[in-house]
Amino acid sequence: MATVLLVEDDHVVRGAMLRSLSERGHAVHAVGTALDALRRVAAETPDLVVLDLGLPDLDGSDALRMLRGITDVPIIIATARDDEQSVVRLLRAGADDYMVKPFTGAHLDARITTVLRRVGRASRTVQPAVHTVGGLRVDVGERSAVLDGEPLALTRKEFDLLAYLAARPGRVVSRRELLEEVWRQPSVGEDQTIDVHLYWLRRKMGESAAKPRYLRTVRGVGFRLVAPD
Repeated sequence: MATVLLVEDDHVVRGAMLRSLSERGHAVHAVGTALDALRRVAAETPDLVVLDLGLPDLDGSDALRMLRGITDVPIIIATARDDEQSVVRLLRAGADDYMVKPFTGAHLDARITTVLRRVGRASRTVQPAVHTVGGLRVDVGERSAVLDGEPLALTRKEFDLLAYLAARPGRVVSRRELLEEVWRQPSVGEDQTIDVHLYWLRRKMGESAAKPRYLRTVRGVGFRLVAPD
């Protein structure tokens, strides 16, 4: 059983999907607007979101980007739009799967099960619970980071960035990989997002790009996290 947030403005479709998923053992919460979805995800993290694109207050593609800004939970897009360009754009923007209406409850249930199995398998193989690099300790489960015995006050994305690098100590991680895996965004053009977050992360860790300790820049390639010499 999974906790599913259903974001669908059509009350008839919403009711039918809610009943179908509930009958299959899922705990389903349903909302009809993007704003309600953002509030619900921020307050109670579901296992998965089923997101309609035709919402009354915000286009679903914009809602997807906003959701990706606050959560990494799997998102399945459910919509009547079926052109390939839309599919590719939404998958690159952070959707985990895409379903074209109409579809049956059994089909949706199968997609939910498949996505959760894939995400669960990836998280088990990629991220252990705790990463230790030199005097840095990053606890992924508790979402806490401690440097030389002192806790670091990090924003959500600063922590995500540090945890991703700490899980791969010594390995050079490219900008493209960070955008796709941490920000869940396509790597198109030059993006200053990583530089800004690295700047503040370095400041909080008591270092700088000119005098790095843990966070090293590999010019023209990417970044890596290593223990100080």
